[in-house]
Amino acid sequence: MRASVAGCRMSVGALLNGLLVSVVAALLWKYSKLSEHAALLEEELHMTQQSQELSQARIDYHVALQALQEHGTRMVCTGKMHTDRICRFDYLCYCSEAEEFVFFHSNSSVMLPNLGSRRFQPALLDLSSVEDHNTQYFNFLELPAATLKFMPKPVFVPDVTLILNRFNPDNLMHVFHDDLLPAYYTMKQYSDLDDEARLVFMEGWGEGPHFDLYRLLSSKQPLLKEQLRNFGKLMCFTKSYVGLSKMTTWYQYGFVQPQGPKANMLVSGNEIRQFARALMEKMNITRVEEIEKDGGSAEDEKEKEKKDEYIVVFSRSTTRLILNEAEFIMALAQEFQMRVVTVSLEDQSFPSIVQMISSATMLVSMHGAQLITSLFLPRGAVVVELFPFAVNPEQYTPYKTLASLPGMDLHYISWRNTKEENTITHPDRPWEQGGIAHLEKEEQERILSSKDVPRHLCCRNPEWLFRIYQDTLVDIPSFLEVLKEGMKTKPSFKKSKPASTVHPGRVREPQCQTSVQTTNEAKLTVSWQIPWNLKYLKVREVKYEVWIQEQGENTYMPYILPQQNYTFSENIKPFTTYLVWVRCIFNKNLLGPFADVLMCRT
Repeated sequence: MRASVAGCRMSVGALLNGLLVSVVAALLWKYSKLSEHAALLEEELHMTQQSQELSQARIDYHVALQALQEHGTRMVCTGKMHTDRICRFDYLCYCSEAEEFVFFHSNSSVMLPNLGSRRFQPALLDLSSVEDHNTQYFNFLELPAATLKFMPKPVFVPDVTLILNRFNPDNLMHVFHDDLLPAYYTMKQYSDLDDEARLVFMEGWGEGPHFDLYRLLSSKQPLLKEQLRNFGKLMCFTKSYVGLSKMTTWYQYGFVQPQGPKANMLVSGNEIRQFARALMEKMNITRVEEIEKDGGSAEDEKEKEKKDEYIVVFSRSTTRLILNEAEFIMALAQEFQMRVVTVSLEDQSFPSIVQMISSATMLVSMHGAQLITSLFLPRGAVVVELFPFAVNPEQYTPYKTLASLPGMDLHYISWRNTKEENTITHPDRPWEQGGIAHLEKEEQERILSSKDVPRHLCCRNPEWLFRIYQDTLVDIPSFLEVLKEGMKTKPSFKKSKPASTVHPGRVREPQCQTSVQTTNEAKLTVSWQIPWNLKYLKVREVKYEVWIQEQGENTYMPYILPQQNYTFSENIKPFTTYLVWVRCIFNKNLLGPFADVLMCRT
């Protein structure tokens, strides 16, 4: 009996001990889960703080992370080829450790276009506006969204971002032509790329000397590739656009063929002037000509305008010098009876230079990146570009091309030093500044004896570099002669009124009538009404272009006509079907669309 009682007591004790252990274990497990949850919340708070270090925009970290895990990355692109493609991404991520962008796949991911392996032939898109350059390609790696649980917690960038490459941020021409102008109009294409959007530069350069110009595009500080490391190993852009529009570029640098104007330019001076005006507003610069003048006689106004005219000369302090600059400036002042102002990128702020150029009558400079500032000149101004000995102005035309764009309304003149004795070369400088001491003796002698740099590809041609970095003693009589001759062909630009680039619409109600005269003769009469928009326009010259093609033939007969109807008899056969197209032309070069083709049976 005692034994059974003792056994019962032991069983109860064991049971109580077991219960106690279970309770303690449960409490410990709950504490562990609470600690884990607290750590997770603390980590999410930390990641949220890191995300908000990038932006003033608030972000719900948990919601963003859940969206990435459940929906993955989404991509929709415009453009058929990598050279004209811009892509919009939701939750595109960047791994700073691997230096790769990452596309996370889930059942809700979208990838348009879905190119498969063609995405690597050669790339999804160009990160720069410089077309099809193999250092500017963009692509991404792919991972299942489930792998996020094994990766560092992402930092989210809540801003709408534009991700791109700057092509050469040390060179002012490249800054404007390749970066600022394309980025400005890319941002105009997409409404959410507004003043609050953030630019992200992935080419790997430092800020460079012109970083303040990039800051003008957005109220938020641009991010450099190197800075992304500071915000974590995995960054995810909640909404981003990748790539740049190439529509505003007008020049190709000679990577495939010698440099020159782009074959199919899509930009006019109107778009460039709007861009220039926007930048001037950001720099708090007002062009003097835009301030309306008070009344007064035409003679008084003309006299005041004459007094306000001045010439700007770019002064260079290190390379490609004008050795007789003081004499050169004096000659300009005497020839044109205007004051001459010198400006220097090395010594003055960029806004102060733009302020001066924006009202100048003439801009004079040695060939160089500083001439891109001619896009700030007023309409009717003159651009004068000087070239060192052996450098042919017809082979290096970025600024001539800019000045000649329809709607820029600038007059371009070039002068070339043809006297070898008026040049100072620098063969012992580093190769990138034109030095040739590193070359074989025979090659050095060939370059020294050459009188004209042959056409070449970019970018390290030693003969080109040797000649373009020469200093020049400008032969003033020949320079003034070239300038006077060039001014004779200057068009009569109206400074305040841009040239009209309005195109005609379709001609209306085109119709044809035919008659057979004999078995060998027939007549075809074509008539039409004027384009609808013509009645609202003042157009100097209106003509009509008519194409007539015999059905089944490959050639057509073109005619330019001043009237709205015409009877054709030459080469018109009886019992034959003709196809007829008609369109309107304004001022010799503004073409309208063809009206629907007419089928006319004689």
